[in-house]
Amino acid sequence: MSTPFKKPLLKLALVAAAGLPMSASACGNEPFLGEVCTFAFTFCPRGYLPADGSLLPISSNTALFSLLGTTYGGDGRSNFALPDLRGRNPVGAGQGPGLANVFNGQEGGAEQVVLNIAQLPAHNHAAATNVQVTGTINAVNAAGNTSTPAGKVLAASSARDNIYSGNVAGASSPLAPEALTASATASTSIGIAGGNQPVPLRNPYVGMMYCIATSGIFPSRN
Repeated sequence: MSTPFKKPLLKLALVAAAGLPMSASACGNEPFLGEVCTFAFTFCPRGYLPADGSLLPISSNTALFSLLGTTYGGDGRSNFALPDLRGRNPVGAGQGPGLANVFNGQEGGAEQVVLNIAQLPAHNHAAATNVQVTGTINAVNAAGNTSTPAGKVLAASSARDNIYSGNVAGASSPLAPEALTASATASTSIGIAGGNQPVPLRNPYVGMMYCIATSGIFPSRN
């Protein structure tokens, strides 16, 4: 009954002897060449390199170069680059429904952005302006002698006249109300609000170690 357990125990012993932590099994015991794995510790196990955009010589990494090419950088003559996942989130290449097309190795996005006027929501600002207007109303100190003065000016009451017996107040000249029209130009400025600070775009995150397998099974398309 102990025979079926010999091979798994032997494989576990080999992994421990090689110094590979069990979390490396995220890529499997025999990872594909170029497979990217995430580790909870701060280094890459044997057979892996950090996915930090480093340049590798083609001469000593021909198999890996045949898979990656210059997708992630390099001159393609003497070196090529590993993918750089430092501070970045990998997304699936291709074009999802309603989304922009993303090519393999394409980088994009930003940690923060400063909004411009076109990106602000439609809004308005209230402003109040006090305008002082000065004008002149013509008036004379003489007694009025007509009910509709040609100059449309205010006049004093006429003197008292003795009519029959007693004193009777002098007749006043009625004035119809006149509309006054005035115009003025006012300059109003609204104070600047806001601090022009960038808006963060990053989602909640936790930093982990991305490593790429530099040795392993060469993947087959079939």
